[in-house]
Amino acid sequence: MKNKTLMTDFYELTMAETYFNEKKQDEQAYFDVFFRKNPFEGGYTISGGLQETIEYIKNFHFGKKEIAYLKSLGKFNDDFLEYLSNLTFTGDIYAVPDGTVVFPNEPVLTVKSNIITAQLLETALLTNFNHASLVTTVAKRITKEADGIPVMEFGARRARGIESAVEASKCAFIGGCVGTSNTYAGMEYNIPVLGTMAHSLITENKEEYDAFLEYAKSNPDNCIFLVDTYDTLRSGIPNAIRVANDFLKPNGYQLKGIRIDSGDLAYLSKEARKMLDEAGYQDAGICLSNGLDEYTIRDLLNQGAQITSLGVGDNIAAPKERVGGVYKLVAIEEDNNPIPRIKVSNDSIKTINPGYKKVYRFYDNKTGYALGDVITLAEEKINKERYTLIHPVETWKKTTLTDYQVRPLLVPIFQKGELVYQDPTLQEKQTYCEEEYQTLYPEITRIDKPHEYYVDLSDKLRELKQELIRNHQSNPQKKEYVKCKKKQ
Repeated sequence: MKNKTLMTDFYELTMAETYFNEKKQDEQAYFDVFFRKNPFEGGYTISGGLQETIEYIKNFHFGKKEIAYLKSLGKFNDDFLEYLSNLTFTGDIYAVPDGTVVFPNEPVLTVKSNIITAQLLETALLTNFNHASLVTTVAKRITKEADGIPVMEFGARRARGIESAVEASKCAFIGGCVGTSNTYAGMEYNIPVLGTMAHSLITENKEEYDAFLEYAKSNPDNCIFLVDTYDTLRSGIPNAIRVANDFLKPNGYQLKGIRIDSGDLAYLSKEARKMLDEAGYQDAGICLSNGLDEYTIRDLLNQGAQITSLGVGDNIAAPKERVGGVYKLVAIEEDNNPIPRIKVSNDSIKTINPGYKKVYRFYDNKTGYALGDVITLAEEKINKERYTLIHPVETWKKTTLTDYQVRPLLVPIFQKGELVYQDPTLQEKQTYCEEEYQTLYPEITRIDKPHEYYVDLSDKLRELKQELIRNHQSNPQKKEYVKCKKKQ
């Protein structure tokens, strides 16, 4: 496997050398991965990227090539490079499994490790989480708006590079897509590979009919004709029906369907259904594509579009959004105890939740719906009979729960450097992701102005956070720093 340890921002290395020079290399640090806002103005996010993180950490080491490159930069001393040459991951990681529904400001992954290793992991962990979570989330949004209509992921050519395309195909499958056009992803991850044809097959031929006939002879069991190259209603569909009558039916095959990739998809699909039915091909499907997203799919269904399947490309593989996950130091260990650290900002959303923490989710015993999450300090225990959720900022907002089950979201992945987590298969992740989604109230999953899900702090954590903020505010040096920053 290719060594990707240097997939880290350069300043991680310069900070790591600073820790080393100050003899802090054995200091144990706690870092959280979390995000501040759901993408797409949505009500939820689906976590992803854990599999890639596991592979990255399993192979985390500085080989001769990496050390030689760092030495060639002339930026690092020999003692530090010697230290790196012997560095491996020996810490702990807790994380939510891929496919878990998660929400802003709660840890989705926690690293406990020596400060240098923990710092060097930041870039790769965020890259993995941000990309995979974004694609899985949008795939879930799209497949849910499709309301049971199969969605095929067609986004490889729109992705940001080959690796990104392959990962997008995998994440789209976890998010509910039935398959992918990406054959490499199909081979690597056992994802069903699907597809129809491109316009070039038709334009290469002088006649559309001839192109369809040639394709039918080569693919008699999977004839889905792309009918919008010239004129969908006056040319494409009539020629598809002619080939079905002239070749497929006489030879014992069926017309599997047509694909429409341009024009007024709602109108054309309804007209296409009429034409196919009148020709005796009631079982022939209609696949729609062309820049589809969750909103256009919803509109198509509301307009009565006739759809058997959907092909979605760039809006899954390269969505114009981001998750924005961050990686923040939350504690430093002293005498085997995690001592909380906090980053305070004039922008309240950027003031982090300090300390070594856990996240618990409450489920209604009667309905199975998720009622809310609470972030606690790691040593806290949850009352199993009665619990009051309190908004982390607007503390007058309270919800008291009584009839519930509680589930810890973060599970051990690595302990003392050893992998202790059995990563599920992709098919298991898809099932788990759907089960997670089904625990959310519809008010949270709607794509327009969703209800905000409860993510609260325990009393103890909220009091700790407020105390650290007060300590920060009473520190004259901090005040002076804020004042200077304002003047600039």
